[in-house]
Amino acid sequence: MRAFVANGLSPRFALALAALTMFAANLGGCALLKHTRGEAWDPAVPEALPARPAPNGAIYQAGYDVQLFENSIAHRIGDILMIRMVESTDASKSTSTTTKKSSSADITGPTVAGRPITIGGTEVLKGGMDSSSKFDGSGASRQSNSLNGTLSVTVVQRLDNGNLMVRGEKWITINQGREFVRLSGIVRPIDIDPDNSIPSSKVANARIAYSGKGVVADSAAPGLLARFFNSSWMPF
Repeated sequence: MRAFVANGLSPRFALALAALTMFAANLGGCALLKHTRGEAWDPAVPEALPARPAPNGAIYQAGYDVQLFENSIAHRIGDILMIRMVESTDASKSTSTTTKKSSSADITGPTVAGRPITIGGTEVLKGGMDSSSKFDGSGASRQSNSLNGTLSVTVVQRLDNGNLMVRGEKWITINQGREFVRLSGIVRPIDIDPDNSIPSSKVANARIAYSGKGVVADSAAPGLLARFFNSSWMPF
């Protein structure tokens, strides 16, 4: 700030310029931190193999052996596994409630000398009460979805019991829209088929996301006011 004042700037303008400079520096630092942190869906890096020793004339080298009688399926961190998406759900629910209640009561007026008490020919001590209520409500809900295709994921962790934690995503760009499919979960090596694939129905704790970004997705989404009026904050 003193440098700004020394250059002939007013103290108020120098203070504003110094604050703007600090804000820009912090924004740049945040952008650098976000860039270097990486995405949570980045593929796992395979475990590094031990350095190859100097050739000693032997055929076998530790760490570079190949199993001749073992299926080539994913079992190590960084290995690729193909997921066959076979998701299909269909749920429906309906409810109906009907209630009805009615009540009535009559009060007979007293008689004097065999005649009711009247004023102007109208009985004044005779009364009655009638009430009724009725409620009829119904509701229905139905939801279905289907997702088919393939997605290749990578092994990110091998658990102590041998199960594999996998995750992966696929991005597809068409014209001005981008669509992605993401999946994460746990698979058992025994469920993996010989072609190194497994149906999504056998992925435990599966989290599957299918969405898009771009002009098409933005045009299909409701506006800010529409989302407010359809939210739980709307009292009416």
